[in-house]
Amino acid sequence: MIRKLRRTRLFEIEQCINLLFLCKWLFLGSIVGALAGSASAILLISLDQATDFRENNLWIIALLPIGGLISGLLYYHFGQRSEKGNNLLLEEYHHAEQTIPLRMAPLVLIGTIITHLFGGSAGREGTAVQMGGALSDQFGKWFKLNAHDRKIIIVMGISAGFASVFGTPLAGAIFALEVLVLGKIRYEAILPSFIAAVIGNYVCNLWPIDHSHYHIPFVPELTPTRLAWTAAAGILFGLAAMLFSKSTHGFGSLFKKHIGYAPARPLIGGAVLAIIIYFIGTTKYIGLGIPTIEASFVDSMNSYDFLIKIAFTAFTIGAGFKGGEVTPLFFIGATLGNAMVWLIPLPMPLLAGMGFVAVFAGATNTPIACTLMGIELFGADCGVYVAIACVVAYLFSGHTGIYSSQIIGAPKHRFYKKFKGLHLKDAKH
Repeated sequence: MIRKLRRTRLFEIEQCINLLFLCKWLFLGSIVGALAGSASAILLISLDQATDFRENNLWIIALLPIGGLISGLLYYHFGQRSEKGNNLLLEEYHHAEQTIPLRMAPLVLIGTIITHLFGGSAGREGTAVQMGGALSDQFGKWFKLNAHDRKIIIVMGISAGFASVFGTPLAGAIFALEVLVLGKIRYEAILPSFIAAVIGNYVCNLWPIDHSHYHIPFVPELTPTRLAWTAAAGILFGLAAMLFSKSTHGFGSLFKKHIGYAPARPLIGGAVLAIIIYFIGTTKYIGLGIPTIEASFVDSMNSYDFLIKIAFTAFTIGAGFKGGEVTPLFFIGATLGNAMVWLIPLPMPLLAGMGFVAVFAGATNTPIACTLMGIELFGADCGVYVAIACVVAYLFSGHTGIYSSQIIGAPKHRFYKKFKGLHLKDAKH
C-alpha cells in the first residue's frame, strides 16, 4: 500500500514537472515563433518585390558586381562571426561559447535582398533560419537561460524560421532536430521545436504572403518494379546533391585562395555572373527559380537545366553572396526529376516531386524532414515514393553536405565508423 502511494506521488510530481515544462516552452515558443514568422514574412515580401523589379528592369543585372561589393563590405566591416551563416548556429549549439549576434538578422536579410535584386542565384531558407536563430538566441541572454535551455531555444529559432519560410511546420520542426547531428535526432527539444514551428508558420501566414503550391495529380500503386525505379532515381538525386555540395565548397575555397580581400570576392564573382547571364540571354537560372520549379511538374524541361543551376548557385554562394541553398536545391531536384522521365517509367510530376525533396535531403542530410516536407507539399499519396527517394539520396550523397559544421553522430555506413564525432568538413575519404 505504501509503495503504491509513493508511486502515485511520483507520478503526480512528474506530471506537474511536465506541465511546467510545457507552459515554459509555450511561452518562449510563442515569442520565438512570432518573431521568426514575422521575419520570414518580411523576407518573402522583400524577395518578391526585388524579383519583380529585377525582371522588369533587367539592366540592373549589370550592377551585380556593385551589389556584391556592397554586401561584401557590409559583412567585412560589421559581420564578424555572422559571416559563418548557418554553420554558426550549429557551432553554437554544440559548443555554446557566445551569443549569436543580433546583427546577423538584418545583415543576412539585406545581403539576400541584394543577391536577388541584382541577379545572383541563391535561396531563402538560410536567411530565414539565420534570422530565427539570431532572434531566438537573444532570449538565452535576456532571460538568462542555462546552457541546456539555450541549445533548445536555438533549435526553436531554426524550426520557426524554416517552417515559416516554406509553410511546412512538420518538416521545419524535424529539420531543426535532424540537421544538428548527422544520423541522430535530438528528442529533448522535440516539444519546443514543434511549438515554435507551428506558431512561426501561423504568424507568417497572417501576413500578406503566398507560399508556392505544387500538385502531383496521379500517384501509381507501388510495385516491386516501381520500388526499384524509385531507388534508382534516389541514387541519381543523391549524386546531384553531392555534386552541389562539393561545387559550393570548391568555389568557396577557390575564391578564398586567390582573392585575399573578402569584399572583392563577390565583386569579381558578380562581374563574371553578369557577363555569363548576358551571353546566355535568359534569367531562368538566377534568383529563386520558382517559375521553373512549378513548370517542372507540368512541362518537359531541358535535360541540362539542373546542371546549369548547380553551377550558377555554387558560384554565387562560393563567391560570398548571401542567401540560402535550399530553393535552388528544389530547382535542381525538380528539373532533374523532370528529365528522368525519359529513363525511369514513373509519372513526370511524381519524379519532379521526388527530386524536389530528395536532392535537398542529400545535401542537408535530413531525410526524415524532407520526407515530411514532401507529404506536406504534395500530399500523403506520394509519401512512400518520396520517403524511398529521400533516404536513398541521403545515403548516396556520402559524407558531404552544404553545412560543413554538421557533426557526424552516426556514419551512413559502418565502413566509415572512423568519421563518428567529426565535422563534415573533416570527413576525408
